Amino acid sequence: MLKITSLIVIFFSTLISCSKSESANQEETKKEQQVYEYNFQNPELSIDDRVNDLLGQLTLEEKIAQLNYNAPAIPRLGIPAYNWWNEALHGVARAGKATVFPQAIGMASTFDSALIHRVATAVSDEARAKFNANVENDNRIRYAGLTFWTPNINIFRDPRWGRGQETYGEDPYLTGILGTAFVKGLQGDNPNFLKTAACAKHYVVHSGPEKDRHVFDAVASDKDLYETYLPAFKKLVEADVEAVMCAYNRTNGEPCCGSEKLLQTILREDFGFEGHVVSDCWALVDFHDGHKVTEGPAESAALAIKSGVDLNCGDTYPALKEALEKGLITEDLIDKAFVRLIKTRFKLGLFDPEENNPYTQIGPEVINSEKHRKLALETAQKSIVLLKNANNVLPLSKDIRYLFVTGPHAAGTEVLMGNYYGSSPNMVTILEGVTNTVSDGTIVQYKQGFLMDRPNVNPMDWTTGDAQDADAIIVTLGISGLLEGEEGESIASPTKGDRFDMSIPPNQIEFLKGLRKDNDKPIISIVTGGSPMDMKAVHELSDAVLYAWYPGEQGGQALADLIFGNVSPSGRLPITFPMSIDDLPPYPDYNMQNRTYRYATAEPMYPFGFGLSYADFSYSNLSVDNADFTGNDEITVSVMLTNFSDNPAREIVQLYISDVDASFTVPRSSLKRVKTVELKGKESKEITFKINREDLVQINDDGKSVIEPGEYKIYVGGISPGGDYSRLNAESPKEISINVASI
Repeated sequence: MLKITSLIVIFFSTLISCSKSESANQEETKKEQQVYEYNFQNPELSIDDRVNDLLGQLTLEEKIAQLNYNAPAIPRLGIPAYNWWNEALHGVARAGKATVFPQAIGMASTFDSALIHRVATAVSDEARAKFNANVENDNRIRYAGLTFWTPNINIFRDPRWGRGQETYGEDPYLTGILGTAFVKGLQGDNPNFLKTAACAKHYVVHSGPEKDRHVFDAVASDKDLYETYLPAFKKLVEADVEAVMCAYNRTNGEPCCGSEKLLQTILREDFGFEGHVVSDCWALVDFHDGHKVTEGPAESAALAIKSGVDLNCGDTYPALKEALEKGLITEDLIDKAFVRLIKTRFKLGLFDPEENNPYTQIGPEVINSEKHRKLALETAQKSIVLLKNANNVLPLSKDIRYLFVTGPHAAGTEVLMGNYYGSSPNMVTILEGVTNTVSDGTIVQYKQGFLMDRPNVNPMDWTTGDAQDADAIIVTLGISGLLEGEEGESIASPTKGDRFDMSIPPNQIEFLKGLRKDNDKPIISIVTGGSPMDMKAVHELSDAVLYAWYPGEQGGQALADLIFGNVSPSGRLPITFPMSIDDLPPYPDYNMQNRTYRYATAEPMYPFGFGLSYADFSYSNLSVDNADFTGNDEITVSVMLTNFSDNPAREIVQLYISDVDASFTVPRSSLKRVKTVELKGKESKEITFKINREDLVQINDDGKSVIEPGEYKIYVGGISPGGDYSRLNAESPKEISINVASI
C-alpha cells in the first residue's frame, strides 16, 4: 500500500512539475514573442539603448518641449504627459491626503538618520500609492508625479532666514547624514527601479535674504564654499541622488543656474554627479530680469543649457529653438540634456509594463495609514526640545485637578504644518492632545487669550484672571508659517518670510508677564516656529519651556506625551539660538566667521546640540585606544554613558573634533559622529566611535583639504563644546587630546 501511495504522489508531483515547467516555458516564449514597435519600449534592452532609440524618434521641437517641467504628451509614440514638479519636504505635499511629519528642522532635532530614513520610506510609499491612483485617474498635472524636489540641504547659516525651517540646520555633517537618509528612503533600494526621484536643493550658497533672491549675489570664499556650503551636496551625490536643483541667486558673480564652474566643474567633474539638473522655478527668467547678465529669454536659455541645466521649471526653454537659430547653442546640447533627463523617467519605470515594477503594486491603504501616523507621532516626540525644566516641574501628573490652556496656537493646525505640507484628516492640535491625555477627573479650560502678532483689539482680559485659579498653565507662544517661510507663502510677513527681528511678538511677552504676575503656579510655555528666537524673556518667565518647531499632524499628542511623562524629551537643537540679534553678522554676509557654533564666539542663549531630558545622564571615562595618530589606521573613542535616574530615556551622544594647532583659521569644533542611545533607569553603556583621517581634514584658506600635524581635541557629550552650560542645567562635553603626526 505504501508503494502505491508513493507512486501516486510521484505521479502527481511530476504532473505539477511538468505543468509549472510548461507554464514557465510559455511565459518565456511569450516574452520572446513580444514585439515592440520601438526599441525604447523594450524593457529587455539597456536604458542607454532605449534612451538613444527614443532620442532618434523625436523632432527638435519635441525634444525641446520635453526639457520643460510640464512635458507634453507625444501621442504618436504613446508617451503620456509628465509634470516633473512635486514636493515632499516632510510628507507628500500639496496633493491631498498624506501623513504630515514634523517640518524638516524638527526632524533634524532628532539627530537620528535611521529614523529619518524610516520617515522618507513612509513618504515614498505614500508617493507611489498616490501616483498609482493618479495614473488610474489620468491625472498628470503638477504634484501628481514621482520626481520630488526635496530635500533642502542648504546650511541654515543665519536664523533670520525664513526658509531655514526647510533645512536640517547649521551643521554640514548633520545635514549630510540626514539628507542622505532621506534620499535613500525616497528612492528605495530596488536594483532596477527608483521608487521616487529625490533632488538636492538649492545648489549652492543659498540662504537668504528671501526678498532679494532673484537679484542677490552670495559672495563666499573658497574656504567657506568647500568647508560649509558644498559638503552636504557632495554627500548626497555620493548617495546617488537623482537630481540637483540650482538656486535663484548668483554665487560669486555667476547665476547658480548659469555657472559652468558650479554645475560642470564642481558638480559633474569633481563630485561625479550623473543625474539631471533642474532650475529653481523661473530662475532662468532672473538671468535677464533680475541679474541682468543676459539680454532676453533666448540668451538665458542658451546660458543655462550650456552651463548644464537639463530641466527648466519655468517658461524659458521654449526659447531654445530661437537660441539654436541664432547660433548660440548646438542641437547636441539639447540632446545631452534630454538624455540625462529622460533617464530618470526610465529609472522610475514609466516606460515599462506595470507588472515589471513592484512599486506599481503599492495601494492607497498606505496613505496616512495608522502605521504612518504612529511614525509621525514618534518623530514629533523625538523632535521637540526641552529648553528649561525648573525644579523638575515637568512631567505634570495626568490627574492634575485644574489645567488652563491658552495662546493663539493651542487650538490651531497652522502651527503643526510649517510649509510644503500635505493635508491630513488626523491633525491633533495641542489642546486636543492635552485633553486626550489627562484623566477624566481633570478640568481643562481653554481661552485663546491673545493674538499671534498684535495687541488685542478689546483690552478686556478674562484669561489672565481665570488662569490664576489653575494648578498649572500651558501657554502657546511663537509664530507660524504666516510670519516666516518662502516669499509667496508668508502672507503676514512684511519682509517676504524672513525675520529681521528675532523677537517673539511683543504682545505675547506682555501677556506672559501678566500670567506670571503674582502667580506662583507652574507656567509651561510651548513655543512654535521654524527658526531661533530671542528666548530670554520666555525662559525667565516660564517654569518649563518646550520648543516644538512645526511638529506635524501628531504634534499636539506628542507635546502632551512629553508634558505628562509618557515619553522623556530627547530633541536637540540643530541650530544655535543666539543671545541677541546683535551677536550676528549682517544678514547678507555669507562669510562664516562669527556664524554657527563652529565659528561664533559670543555666548549663545542655547547652544547647538542642546536639549534637556527627564533622565539624568552623565559621561565618564572618555578614552582613545591610540593617542598618537599616523593616519593609516582608525582610532576608537570610548565613553561611559550612565542614566542615574529611574526614567528610561533616549540620549543623543555627539562627538566633535577641534584642530588645536592649525596654522590657519579653522572651526572651533566640528560635529563628526552622532549616536542615539536608549538607556533604562540606572543603566550604563559604553559608547564607542571610530574616527579616521577624513575626520581630521581641515579646509585651508585656498579651499584645499589638508591634515596638519599637531594636537587635536575630541569632545564627547550631549551638547556642543564651547562653554560652561551649568546655567542651562547641562553638562559640558568631556574632552581628550590626540597627537597627529605628519600625514
